[in-house]
Amino acid sequence: MIRRYGEAPVRRQRYVMRPGVYVILPRGRDVLLTYQEQPHDEFQLPGGGIDPGEGAIQALHREVFEETGWRIATPRRLGAFRRFADMPEYGIHAEKLCHIYLARPVRAHGAPTEQGHHAVWMNQTDAAEHLYNAGDSAFLTAWTRFQHGGRA
Repeated sequence: MIRRYGEAPVRRQRYVMRPGVYVILPRGRDVLLTYQEQPHDEFQLPGGGIDPGEGAIQALHREVFEETGWRIATPRRLGAFRRFADMPEYGIHAEKLCHIYLARPVRAHGAPTEQGHHAVWMNQTDAAEHLYNAGDSAFLTAWTRFQHGGRA
């Protein structure tokens, strides 16, 4: 069973399955996040939906570049969680199946190409507290504790 984070689904609400890929990008004790201005001001792990006909790794590279301007290397899947979300920008309510990866940030190639996104480096502990959704925060917290011998 895949753990659910966030709000419970609303009875009688139709949800569209929306698989996505998201990534923890560490550099020292910092992690690269994306700050999204719309539809809510929020910090997120870089990533997003897998388009039809696109593989997960291909989507991960595309989404990270669009949201941060960075290229990444050696992505490795850590796990998955699900959450239910209203996605007004797509006109849907979604059951999001969020696959979480760990990768190495290689190099910035410029500003994010996705409007309203900004690349932000933040201390891993602070990032876990500022991430918009609880699933992203739980994965980052667990990974940080693992990296530091059980201490965040």
